[in-house]
Amino acid sequence: MPPTASAGTPHSRAVDPQFLAYPLRTLADAALSRARQLGVSHADFRLERVRSASVRLRDARPAGSADSVQLGFAVRVLLDGSWGFAAGVDLTADAAARVAEQAVAVARLSGGISHAAGAKDLVELADEPVHADATWVSAYEINPFDVPEAEKTALLAEWSGRLLAAKGVSHVQANLLTVQENKFYADTAGTVTTQQRIRLHPWLEATSVDEQGGAFDSMRTIAPPVGRGWEYLAGVRGSSPDGRGLTGTGWDWDAELAELPELLAEKMKAPSVAAGRYDLVIDPSNLWLTIHESIGHATELDRALGYEAAYAGTSFATIDKLGSLRYGSELMHVTGDRTAEHGLSTIGYDDEGVATQSWDLVKDGILVGYQLDRAMARQQGLGRSNGCAFADSPAHVPVQRMANVSLQPAVGGPDTAGLIADVENGLYIVGDRSWSIDMQRYNFQFTGQRAFAIRNGELAGQVRDFAYQATTTDFWGSMSAVGGPQTYVLGGAFNCGKAQPGQIAAVSHGCPSALFRNVNVLNTQQEAGH
Repeated sequence: MPPTASAGTPHSRAVDPQFLAYPLRTLADAALSRARQLGVSHADFRLERVRSASVRLRDARPAGSADSVQLGFAVRVLLDGSWGFAAGVDLTADAAARVAEQAVAVARLSGGISHAAGAKDLVELADEPVHADATWVSAYEINPFDVPEAEKTALLAEWSGRLLAAKGVSHVQANLLTVQENKFYADTAGTVTTQQRIRLHPWLEATSVDEQGGAFDSMRTIAPPVGRGWEYLAGVRGSSPDGRGLTGTGWDWDAELAELPELLAEKMKAPSVAAGRYDLVIDPSNLWLTIHESIGHATELDRALGYEAAYAGTSFATIDKLGSLRYGSELMHVTGDRTAEHGLSTIGYDDEGVATQSWDLVKDGILVGYQLDRAMARQQGLGRSNGCAFADSPAHVPVQRMANVSLQPAVGGPDTAGLIADVENGLYIVGDRSWSIDMQRYNFQFTGQRAFAIRNGELAGQVRDFAYQATTTDFWGSMSAVGGPQTYVLGGAFNCGKAQPGQIAAVSHGCPSALFRNVNVLNTQQEAGH
């Protein structure tokens, strides 16, 4: 049996006392008071401590570990319609006041440059209620930072040993990333928030090498990264009604580790896919990434307005198409949500003091919303911000970042087996792997960890070398059936990149299994020769 957590108390969620011991209000008062004296129309203060740790094993032996902390504060001001920003690490009132002065100086310089360039649009912020003395802590039971590293290493080594003991497994990589993020926010309107969130990402990858022929391949676990605690790894065992491996406090690691070597062995012997048009049943472990790239990024309003064009790209879903763009089939209902339990992008209040929400992005297949911060909401006349401002460190300015963007399941919809049963000639695709999409989030192709041929409603073994290719609207327009709530899984990633200087954010995407008709499938080996 794997070891269980010896540290941490379930249900003892509270903001870390060490973080609360910092002079949070003293620093905020000094910065905001000085900003007011200098005539700003708005100022906000944000103090953050971000602790990140990793453990890495190769073939059940330690291969590396790290544990780092970022600590500092930032002041952002709005002066005469222009932003100013500065950051510091000296946690004294005098330093906070000086940083506020620097932020105001930046705003004056920025305003002068904008005026000289003939810019007419001044930054204004959408209204937001005051949230005084609000505290929010994410949903977890055992803080992974309360668990000794030796215990984490022992669990990963035991799991690695199971895989290495299986026939055909040559090597195993095991990794665990954990983050504890604390934020204190205050602004001149009177909002004050204190927050803590925990997230972790464990994964194992098994590699098989054919010593005689030289062929090799690998396969990863499909357990998603989550906004949970150590209980995700050492929690209750068992399966969900759909057999997806979900449990009350985590994932059925026993089942996944048991089946991985057999799946990898089958993949090593699988035939290469025949290129052509197929009906696809796509598992949530793969579909979440397609959602992220083709919907999540495309409905970020800063992209649609061209603000990210120089680095992260734009979007085909431009603002003039709001309310009219046929994004996909009428079965398509996609929400933005910063409140989903265990979501990686879930928070109580964003980095502009906005209470987080859930809202529609695509309804009945039509584009009906965007992800917003306060300035863009006001600029475009879209009402209140939906809480999407985020900075990944105290040294970075908040930018509009992705919510948990999710495809909603069909009430009373089929299970995955029911979707497969409705396919005569197709593929069932599981797990994410490589992907490619253009800068407008329109033309794309995706691969996966594994794909099973479907023949007359039944699985007929794995195939290799596959990628599905489409445009965003054609792909989502081909969705002919959506799985029920029993197939829904919240997937996601730790490493969504954006902005200049670059920032990284964690984000989840929930979805059910879904059926897509007549999608183009490439043979990647054949394509590689072109």
